Amino acid sequence: MNKSAAAKPSTDVIKESSMLKQKEMIDANFKSLATANKEGRKVSSTFVPGNLNELLMCFDITRNFPEINALQNGMRKKSGRFIMEAERNGQSEDVCTYVKSDLGMIEQGNIGPTGDKLPDPDVLLLSYTGCFTFMKWFELVREKYDCETIMLHVPYQADGKITQNMRDYVVKQLKEDVIPTLERVSGIKFDIDRLRQYMRESAKAEDDLVWILQSAKNRPSPIDAFFGGVYYIGPIFTAFRGTEAATEYYRALRGEIEQRLANGQGPVTPEGDAGKEKFRLVVEGTPNYTNFRDFWKMFYDEGAVVVASTYTKVGGVYDFGFRHDAENPIESLADYCLGCYTNLSLPRRIGMLESYMEDYQADGLLINSVKSCNSFSAGQLLMLRELERRTGKPGAFIETDLVDPRYFSAANVKNRLESYFQMLQQKNAAHAA
Repeated sequence: MNKSAAAKPSTDVIKESSMLKQKEMIDANFKSLATANKEGRKVSSTFVPGNLNELLMCFDITRNFPEINALQNGMRKKSGRFIMEAERNGQSEDVCTYVKSDLGMIEQGNIGPTGDKLPDPDVLLLSYTGCFTFMKWFELVREKYDCETIMLHVPYQADGKITQNMRDYVVKQLKEDVIPTLERVSGIKFDIDRLRQYMRESAKAEDDLVWILQSAKNRPSPIDAFFGGVYYIGPIFTAFRGTEAATEYYRALRGEIEQRLANGQGPVTPEGDAGKEKFRLVVEGTPNYTNFRDFWKMFYDEGAVVVASTYTKVGGVYDFGFRHDAENPIESLADYCLGCYTNLSLPRRIGMLESYMEDYQADGLLINSVKSCNSFSAGQLLMLRELERRTGKPGAFIETDLVDPRYFSAANVKNRLESYFQMLQQKNAAHAA
C-alpha cells in the first residue's frame, strides 16, 4: 500500500470547485421543486436513463428524479430508515433499494434530501430503457398520486443496433402521446424551435463531457471516472441537460482538468490529491452511496484510479458518437432513449468494456455487483470471464448495494480489493521484468 491503511481519514472532505458547483446545482433543483406549487409550476417525475429533459423544459415543467432522491439520501445517510419503512409496508428485501428509499421517503412525508418537502407530481413520465424495475416503480408511484401518466415504450436493442423501425416506433409515441399529454398538463403549446435550442446546448455539454471522460487516457489520469465521475455526470444526466447552466458547468470543468493535465496531476479525491498512479482500472456497475467516501478511500490507499466506467454511461453513451441533434430533434430524442446503457445487449456491453480496457490502458477490470440492481448485475460474471479471456487482464468481483447500508461490509470489500491489488502488482512486476 502506498499510504497507511491505519491512518484515520481527515474529517475534511477535499473537493474540486466543479464538485462544489455540481452540489449547488442539484440543491438548487430541489429548492425549485419545493417552491413549484407556490409558484404555479407543473412538476414531473421521471427517471435518469432515457429522460426527456429538453422536451419537458419546452413545457416549463419542473423535473423531479426519484433515483436522484434516493442517491442523495444515501449520500446523506438517510436512506436506511426509508428502506426499512418501505419493507414494513410490504416491499421485499430483494427489491431495488432506490425504489424502497424513494417509497419510504414518500410515506414519511416526502421530505427531500435537502430537508425541503417535495411536491406531488402533475405528470409521471417513464421512458422504459431496459430496466423492468422502473415499470413496477412507476406503477407504485402512480397508485400513490393518481395523476397524468405517460409510458414511452422503448424497444430493447437485442441485436445490438438501432433500426429504423425502432426509431419510427418511438417517434410515433412521442408525437401522438407524449407531446399531446404534456401540452394538456402544462397548458403550453409545443414549440419545436424551443426544443432545437435546448438540444444545441445539450450537444455543447455532451462534447465537453466526452472530452472530460476521455482525458483519463492520459498518464496519470487527471480524473477518476467512477467516483469522481458521479459528480461530473450529475448536471447532464438530470435536470440541467439542455440549459446554459450545464454548458457553463462543463466548460469550467474542462478548464480544471486541462490545468491538471498541464501540471501532470492525478484526480482530486476526498482525501486530497490521489498521489502516484499505481493501478488503472475499468469498473462495471454502480457505486455504493451510503459509504461513498470510505469506498473511494480504499482505492486511494492503494493508488488505484478508475479510468473508465459503465456507470457514467447510464444517462447517455456519448463517447460512441451520439449527440442530441437540433436538426432532427424528435428523432434525436428517440435515439437517445434507445441508446442508453441499460438498453444495450450483453454482447454490446462486453464490447464497450473491451474497448475501454484497451483504449485506456487499464490494468484490470473490477465489477461491483449491486445486490438489488438487476439491470447491472445480470450477466456480470459472464462478462468478467469473457473479458479476462479477450484481454488477458485479471478481473475482480465485489458486492455492495446502492443505498442500503446493511449491504456494505467494509472489511469484506477491503479484503477483496487488497488481494486484487496485490495480484495486479505482481502481474505488473512480472510484465516489467
